[in-house]
Amino acid sequence: MAAPAMEPLIAPALGSARLVAEEVSLGYGEETIVRDLSVRIPDHKVSVIVGANGCGKSTLLRGMARLLRPTSGAVTLDGTAIHRTSTREVARTLGLLPQAPICPEGVSVVDLVGRGRHPHQGMFRRWSAEDETAVAEALEATNTTALADRIVDELSGGQRQRVWIAMALAQGTDLLLLDEPTTYLDVAHQVEMLDLLADLNTKRGTTIVMVLHDLNLSARYADHLVAMREGQVLAEGTPSEVVTEENVRAIFGLESRVVDDPVSHTPLVVPVGRHRAAPTTAPIPENGATP
Repeated sequence: MAAPAMEPLIAPALGSARLVAEEVSLGYGEETIVRDLSVRIPDHKVSVIVGANGCGKSTLLRGMARLLRPTSGAVTLDGTAIHRTSTREVARTLGLLPQAPICPEGVSVVDLVGRGRHPHQGMFRRWSAEDETAVAEALEATNTTALADRIVDELSGGQRQRVWIAMALAQGTDLLLLDEPTTYLDVAHQVEMLDLLADLNTKRGTTIVMVLHDLNLSARYADHLVAMREGQVLAEGTPSEVVTEENVRAIFGLESRVVDDPVSHTPLVVPVGRHRAAPTTAPIPENGATP
């Protein structure tokens, strides 16, 4: 049986955090997707939001990014309700990579990345040496310097994703939100993308919040996991605390075995399914007799 929706399997960890959702409800029109949810994003860590399709992961991320106004509760950034802060000020603090970003046709990589500097430019401010440096550093950090003069439309999926992250980095923020950054990427490019984000976290101290579908990659790369079901947080904590057979069953309705990942020694979820399961070895009687 799944755990009751109102009772978290693991209580959220307390502590200081720049980005906080307090009893937030979010939705679209008359439909409420996220209800009375509270979560604190640990500073300078990689946090990953996981859960079944339709549970409210992307809706929560949109609320924390100021793209969706709560119907109740509040999202606070540095202690101030995010919707009371100007769009420009939020953009100087928080970078966002949406699930399906759209690039204007014919735009070069360097021009797209340069658009990340717009929050720092007033109505009459021109391109500065500071802007130039920020773009160059963003390209270098994402290993896209060699692509600077290429047209974005001509790039592979993995290259485009790195360029979009470069644009977010050029904003000069130390808080980065990404909605399914590995979507449409093959497994090699997924790992490359997550390694890049882990590098940004360890080398720059960037606080990263991601929505991911792959539970095993989430467990490997996250410092902090937030597991959702039906618009609420059911489990929150380290991967070892959150990724258990009981929690996987409650959150995804999936029977599984959770074992040690031989590479990262983080939890590894092995689905059971109804087919292809190896037969269970019968126990040997205590007297040693053949059953």
